[in-house]
Amino acid sequence: MGRLVVAAAVAGWAIPIAALVNSVVPEPYMDEIFHVPQAQQYCRGDLLTWDPMITTPPGLYFVSLAYVASLFPVAWMFRVAETFDVLCSTAALRSTNVIMAMVCAVLFHDLLLCIRPGIGEKKATIYAILVALYPVHWFFTFLYYTDVASLAAVLAMYLFCLKKQFWISAMFGAFSLLFRQTNVIWIIFVAANGAISYIQDLYPKDDIIHENIETTHQSNRVVSSKDNKITAQGLRRRRINSPINKVFVSESTKLYNNLAEEVWDITSKLWNSKCKVLIAFAPFVVVMLAFVSFIIWNGGIVLGAKEAHAVSPHFAQFLYFGLVAAAALLPWHCTLSQVLDLFHLSEKNRTCSYLAVLMGLGLSFIAVHFFSIAHPYLLADNRHYTFYVWRKIIQVNWMMKYTLIPLYMFSWFSIINILGKSQTRIWVLSFVLSVALVLVPAPLVEFRYYTIPFVILVLHSPVIGNSKLLALGLLYAAVDMFTLVTFLFRPFHWEHEPGTQRFMW
Repeated sequence: MGRLVVAAAVAGWAIPIAALVNSVVPEPYMDEIFHVPQAQQYCRGDLLTWDPMITTPPGLYFVSLAYVASLFPVAWMFRVAETFDVLCSTAALRSTNVIMAMVCAVLFHDLLLCIRPGIGEKKATIYAILVALYPVHWFFTFLYYTDVASLAAVLAMYLFCLKKQFWISAMFGAFSLLFRQTNVIWIIFVAANGAISYIQDLYPKDDIIHENIETTHQSNRVVSSKDNKITAQGLRRRRINSPINKVFVSESTKLYNNLAEEVWDITSKLWNSKCKVLIAFAPFVVVMLAFVSFIIWNGGIVLGAKEAHAVSPHFAQFLYFGLVAAAALLPWHCTLSQVLDLFHLSEKNRTCSYLAVLMGLGLSFIAVHFFSIAHPYLLADNRHYTFYVWRKIIQVNWMMKYTLIPLYMFSWFSIINILGKSQTRIWVLSFVLSVALVLVPAPLVEFRYYTIPFVILVLHSPVIGNSKLLALGLLYAAVDMFTLVTFLFRPFHWEHEPGTQRFMW
């Protein structure tokens, strides 16, 4: 029932808004000027022509091709379209992402129930609808970009890995690479954590110890949310009987004194069970070998416009994500209780905390001062919101980019602290490294790149009350409406301003 409600809710707003967008902006917009003609070439049966400005593989075009083909028999029957390629209009191609947005919401719903079995169907439904309203994801639901379909493929890969259906998971991982090449990092992330979860099943004695520790802590904890009130006995029974392998472990860090000990223990177990792990995760190995072969054949990870998308050490991008994610999850991070929590945590070990703060300040300063990249695309096109963020905030004066460093640090410390309450240290480390590997090489500041790590962060953050979820949903809806109004009711004819690299409306 929850899946149906989620899909119906997303369709309820996505379909009419998509119709409005297509009526006001019928022609390809921004990067659609590359994607739409390329997809229409595929609709005409021309699979060999390729626009050299397109940097991503043709996964979205194949999905659109299958989607439009499914509509053609009905259109032909009612004489709406006599030929297949007539259906591949800009509006029809954009509607691909409306379907993909519904799929994303349903997948998120199922993932949340897998990761947090005690959350309840109702709250999982609310969470899924909330993520569908996340402004960046919501906006690109109505344009013909690769990001929504890319998110759907990664979520499907994650879901089937949690269900231990590794061949299907690897298949979706390979499929995700057809949308964005950087999804290879999320394949490694999912496979690595899946392998760690897999070996935990091979050591039942450790699991019994873990259950006793976790049950003790859970029984002494008062949980405010009704959906999370589960007994220690029920928790133990779910742990034993559930096919999902302890992905959400609330007190697992108690088993180890530090990160080094945890890494050593897991590494030892992986080595001792290397044959079993390699056999189980062979599908992911095949995908990785195929991807490496592609890079060698292509001469790099990017397909077209390689000069404009060269790998660059953009460490400031990593900091931007922390601030954007924390701001988009206000009820988790921007609260007095979270500030006090971080303060009390620092008081437990002042020396380590001071060293961590000093190291964070130093590294953040180096990242901001030496590795803040202003990509030509960022400066050239004022139809992107990042154009205004860069000019009106980050570059408003020479001090602003340094003034933001404490906010960057607080955001990342808050993210790590919150994840650390529910995940193992090695899981948190793998997430942080994955975010860095996806974002740091990207020279262009683009909020679309933050969507997948943001969704994974939401999946693994502690559950909050319905009132906070409602407030955040209303905030997202307000930002969505603002974005829609500014998008629809400003002129779309832009021209190059002589003597500059900036485009003007």
